[in-house]
Amino acid sequence: MSEHVKGSFLTLFGAACWGLSGCVAQYLFTRQGMDSGWLTPLRLGLAGLVLCAYYLIRDRRALLAPWRGRHNARDLVIYGLAGVSGCQFLYFLTIQLSNAGVATILQNLSPVMILLVTCVQMRRPPRGFEIFSVLLALGGVLLLTTHGSLDQLAIRPAALVSGVLSGVCVVVYTMWPKRLQRQFSTPILQGWAFLMGGVAFSFVFRPWQSSYQPNLIGILGIAVVVLIGNVLAFCCYMQGVKWIGPQRASLYSFAEPVTAAALSTWLLGSPFTGWDALGFVCIFVMLVLLSLRKDPAPQPQPAHG
Repeated sequence: MSEHVKGSFLTLFGAACWGLSGCVAQYLFTRQGMDSGWLTPLRLGLAGLVLCAYYLIRDRRALLAPWRGRHNARDLVIYGLAGVSGCQFLYFLTIQLSNAGVATILQNLSPVMILLVTCVQMRRPPRGFEIFSVLLALGGVLLLTTHGSLDQLAIRPAALVSGVLSGVCVVVYTMWPKRLQRQFSTPILQGWAFLMGGVAFSFVFRPWQSSYQPNLIGILGIAVVVLIGNVLAFCCYMQGVKWIGPQRASLYSFAEPVTAAALSTWLLGSPFTGWDALGFVCIFVMLVLLSLRKDPAPQPQPAHG
């Protein structure tokens, strides 16, 4: 089997694992009574411990290397808290306020945001197909949020805001840590980002003060979110990116919102209309167009895993 085929499969599988994780998170919020502020620090902390423990055993020097140097430490904190961890919390919050499909598709607006930032940095106006991509993204969001009726929103305004902000966090962790990514492996950076987020959000939300106690199904759901949605999905997706490149991988990553929407509709009864499907198509076409760009630009890396 060629590396291209294996990379395509792994990328597709990793994205589908994120979609499954989002659906499980929706189940935990709607059926198990969990709160995103309770689940997020637990998910981040456990995933960070798994990755950091792995590198602690395998290569302790490499694990601690990103903290050496003031600039690296500063970039790692911004990358971990304002980027990766902020994205994870806002993504889960959007799921809690709407559903997994909507949360994922709103987060996938990040390539358009990165495009606009890149145009500002390069001091050039967007090209014709880039303007068309932006219009497609805006049209997709409009269809998702209004279902074709401008008189009322089909999703809660808070969900729209948190979903778009999760995309902003993707821009932060994609474009900020260039120096870090040149020096250190992505799994190590992700491990520290998860661990920092787990600690920070624990102090913000103080889950130990909550009276909530998960039952056996809730514990199994947490395990799925951490092990499948973070560790397994991340490892598969990043290995796929290594073999087929980030541009092709960005197309296969659309398996995430498709999986999340299909499972949440089929298993949890979330509404999915023709307007939603049309909105998904607009976002997907936008991703295809932006993946065909010839000039180099930062490619979004996965935040869920």
